[in-house]
Amino acid sequence: MMPGRSRLRRLTRLGLHVASNAVSSSRPRILIVGGGYVGLYTALRLQRKLTRGAAEIIVVDPQPHMTYQPFLPEAAAGSIEPRHVVVPLRRVLKHCTVVTGAVTGIAHRAHTATVLPSNGAAYDIGYDILVVAPGSVARTLPIPGLAEGAIGFKNVGEAIFLRNQVLSCLDIAASTTEQAVRRRALTFTFVGGGYAGIEAFAELEDMARYAVKKYYPQIKQDEMRWVLVEASTRILPEVSLDLAAYTVEQLLRRGMDVRLNTRLESMVGGHVVLGDGDSFECDTVVWTAGVKPNPLLVEIGLPLDAKGRIECEATLRVRGLADAWSAGDCASVPDLSVDDPEARTAPSAQHAVRQAKVLADNIVSVVRGGATSAYSHKNAGSVASLGLYKGVAQIYGIKLKGIVAWFLHRTYHVSRVPTFNRKIRVLADWTLALLFRREITSLGQIQDPRKEFADVAGADRRA
Repeated sequence: MMPGRSRLRRLTRLGLHVASNAVSSSRPRILIVGGGYVGLYTALRLQRKLTRGAAEIIVVDPQPHMTYQPFLPEAAAGSIEPRHVVVPLRRVLKHCTVVTGAVTGIAHRAHTATVLPSNGAAYDIGYDILVVAPGSVARTLPIPGLAEGAIGFKNVGEAIFLRNQVLSCLDIAASTTEQAVRRRALTFTFVGGGYAGIEAFAELEDMARYAVKKYYPQIKQDEMRWVLVEASTRILPEVSLDLAAYTVEQLLRRGMDVRLNTRLESMVGGHVVLGDGDSFECDTVVWTAGVKPNPLLVEIGLPLDAKGRIECEATLRVRGLADAWSAGDCASVPDLSVDDPEARTAPSAQHAVRQAKVLADNIVSVVRGGATSAYSHKNAGSVASLGLYKGVAQIYGIKLKGIVAWFLHRTYHVSRVPTFNRKIRVLADWTLALLFRREITSLGQIQDPRKEFADVAGADRRA
C-alpha cells in the first residue's frame, strides 16, 4: 500500500524514496546498513571522496551514534566520560542522510530495503549500491537464568549500568550487617576470557579496589570476590601463550579468581553454578563470551557461510553480486596475508576499520568506472589494559608488559577513535584523571529513573 501524499513528501525531503520510486542512474544511491566501525568509516570516506552531486549516501542504524567499544572498559571504570566513547552519526556524517531505525529486510533483486524507524510504520528505501555492515551481537547459550540475570558488554548503556551496579553493590555491602547479603553483593562474575571480558574484569576490579580503599572502611579488600569463567584452556587467544599466562598471573596476584576450562551451568535467581562443581550467590554476572553475526543476515537473502557470515570476495564485494558489499564482523573475507585459501579475517575492530577504507575506495572506483582492489592486511598485534598503569601488548611479535603496554594501549586507541573532537575529549579525560582522584559516584537512579516518581504518583492515587 502506497503511503499518503504528506508522508511521501516527508520521505522525499529526507532523501528517501519508497520502493516504487525509481533511483536516479546519474546519481547512484548508496545504502549503508549499520553505523558501527564499517558503516561509519565507509560513510566518512565516501562523503570525503564523492561530491554531493556524485552520489547520495544513506546510513541506517538503530542507534544515532557509533560506539568505540575498546574504550567501554575505561568508561565503566570512570577513566573516560561515557559520552566521549560514542560518535554522533549526524554530527560527523554531514553530507549523508542518517536514518535512526532498523533494516528488517532486503529485496536485493528489487534493490529495496525495508526500514522500521524507532517510532512509526515501516517503509522501503530504494538503492543502487548496498553495503551490509550491521556488525555482531552477543553469542549466548541456553543457560538457565542467563537472559533474566546477566548483562552484556557491547554498548555504552551496558558499561554505565555495570559501573553503577558495582558501586551500588559496594554501598549495599557497607550498609548491612547480614553476612549473606554482603557476600552476594561483593561477588562479581565475568564469563568469557577474550579481550572484552579481561579488560572489563580488570578495569572494574581496579576501580572497586580503589573505592574500597578510599571510601568504604566497612569493607575489607579480601571480602570482594572477582571470578572469571572461561570455557577454554586459556584466555586472550589473540596473544601468545606466555603473555596470556602472564595476564593470569597478574590477576591472581590481585586476588582474583580465574577459572579456566570451566563453564557457567546455571544462574537462576542469582545462584551461580559452575561446571567444576562450585556454586555461590552473586548479584553481578557479566557475559562477554564471544559474538555472532547479526541475526538480520538470515533475513536478507545474501549468500552466507557456515558461520552465518556474508560470503565476500577479497575486494569485499558480496560473492556473485556486482552491487552489494560487506565487511567487518558480519563478513567472511578471505585472509590474503596467509597461505591458506580457506582462511578468513578475524572479526576484530582492527580489520573492520581497515576493510572499511578499502570498501569505500572500491565503491568510489566503481562509481567512476574504475577497477577494484583486494583487501590484504596482516594483523599488527594486540593491546589490552588490565587497569590503571597495567597492561599487556604484542605488536609485530614484540611482547610488552606493565605500564609500557598500558601506555601503548592508550596511544593506539586514541589514534583510532574517530574524529579529532573525540580524540581531544578522551585526552582531556585522561589528563583530569591524572590530576584528580577517581570519580566513584554511583548514579543508581539511572537504572530505573521513573521509580521514585511512579511510587509517589501511585501513593497519591491510592490516597
